[in-house]
Amino acid sequence: MRTTSFLLIVVVVIVYAIGVPATGCGESMGTRLWNTTGANGWEPIKNINDKHIHELGNWAVLEFSKRVNCLVKFNKVVSGRQQLMSGMNYELIIDVTHFEGKDGKYKAELHEQELTKKRQLLSFMKVN
Repeated sequence: MRTTSFLLIVVVVIVYAIGVPATGCGESMGTRLWNTTGANGWEPIKNINDKHIHELGNWAVLEFSKRVNCLVKFNKVVSGRQQLMSGMNYELIIDVTHFEGKDGKYKAELHEQELTKKRQLLSFMKVN
C-alpha cells in the first residue's frame, strides 16, 4: 500500500512538473550595476559577428536560463558595446527565441576576465 501511494505521488509530481510552463521568462535578472547611458569609456563593438562576441551572448543566455528556470534559445548578438575595466565589461543586445516560439530581445550586462577565464552575468533584461 505504501509503495503504491508513493508511486502515485511520484507520478503526479512528474506530470505536474511537465505540464507547468517554466516561470521567469520575460522577467529581468539582476540590476544594472553600472551607468551605461553615458560614454564613460564605452566603445561600440566593431565586429558584432566576431566568434567571441557570439560565444559571450550564448553563454549569457544559458546563464539566464539556468537562474530563472526559463527556456530560451540564443539566436544572435544584434549590437553591443564594451568597456575596458580590470577585464572587459560588455553590454550586449541579444536576439533569443522563447520556448513557445516567440522571438525577443534582451540586454545582457556581463564582465569577463580573459586571463583568469572568469565570467559574471550581472543583469539580463528584456528590451523593446
